[in-house]
Amino acid sequence: MPKISRGQAILGIVAGVALLLSACAHSLMGWPSVRAKLDAVHASAELIQMFAVGWHFGGVAMVAFGLIAIYLFAKCLRGERPSLVPVTIIAAAYIAFGAWGLFTSRFDLFFLIFLIPGFVLASASRLPPAPGEIDPRDNALSD
Repeated sequence: MPKISRGQAILGIVAGVALLLSACAHSLMGWPSVRAKLDAVHASAELIQMFAVGWHFGGVAMVAFGLIAIYLFAKCLRGERPSLVPVTIIAAAYIAFGAWGLFTSRFDLFFLIFLIPGFVLASASRLPPAPGEIDPRDNALSD
């Protein structure tokens, strides 16, 4: 398996840190705003509690995703070659969710907070071709 560059590994760590920071913002700053909106429509205590559990689980998942990315890209910086499949799955999930949110919200730019880290993670986890392998980015074979 080919190694990723040092720059890619650093980019991956930066993306992982961004996921951690967005998780903190999600749970610590986002929840009070959502809670206030639920209170304003007189949502039941049971509904608010169920919503809080799901909301905070999302924050915990974001922390886990960020830690996975940081851990794997730190291994890359140490010269190891871990599988980056988990990071690629995280990137795909962020991109898919961000695109869905963007389109269903009629292009609310808020959803860029999912798309941008998703694309950064995808870019960082992109492995170069193995020696002797044709790089699909190379247009030498096209007409």
